[in-house]
Amino acid sequence: MVERTASLEKVLVIVPTYNEAENVEMITGRLRASVPAAHILVADDNSPDGTGDIADRLAAADDHIHVLHRQGKEGLGAAYLAGFRWGLDRGYDVLVEHDADGSHQPEQLPLLLDALRDADMVKGSRWVRGGTVVNWPKSRELLSRGGNLWTRFWLGITVKDATGGLNAFRAGTLETIGLDTIEAAGYGFQVNMTWNVLQHGLKVAEVPIEFAERERGQSKMSSKIILEAALLTARWGIKHRAEQLRSLVGPKRPKAAVGGQG
Repeated sequence: MVERTASLEKVLVIVPTYNEAENVEMITGRLRASVPAAHILVADDNSPDGTGDIADRLAAADDHIHVLHRQGKEGLGAAYLAGFRWGLDRGYDVLVEHDADGSHQPEQLPLLLDALRDADMVKGSRWVRGGTVVNWPKSRELLSRGGNLWTRFWLGITVKDATGGLNAFRAGTLETIGLDTIEAAGYGFQVNMTWNVLQHGLKVAEVPIEFAERERGQSKMSSKIILEAALLTARWGIKHRAEQLRSLVGPKRPKAAVGGQG
């Protein structure tokens, strides 16, 4: 179990970037204003548009901003896992996932940090009561809602927004679930993290947020990423149901010997 009395003072917000030159200064500025005590780690996947250089300039001027330069584009999950390891190695108490494009609003982060006092993981949720989306086409909303229904069906969980990308973790939560067990790299990463936390008997809380479509830059979402997430979720669900069935049936008893020695 994760120790709930552990300190939540040292907060690291991890912001993965790939070609976010238009957004990185804006999002770090809003994060610094919203949670002044928090540190920010920009995990840049060698962006060809110069995002990493901009992040270096911001870090040089502010000791609360750090940059992790990665060799190339390896997926959202890989960037977050590298950021988690960086933060755990440096003794941060809370580690936060936060998009670079402004869809997740830094001004709502204090709500998640407050809820973490009574949880092991907190998700900013679009689909609980009070959550909203802004400037989304109906097709995008149906895709997201459908993905979460698919997740709840296969995994049998009650979390309404398992695919949501604004998440806060206690350091002890990440240490308990084991980062080496996370296998999804793209869209399924958020489900993978949520599922692993729940599988370890830990508490996931959801806080309603307003999610706004990005205004600048290009989304990294693709049909391939969505299909990967759907197939992984189904596989996890089938494996989980099979394990449940085996535990109900129990080990087979050896048959009693018939007759005696001649």
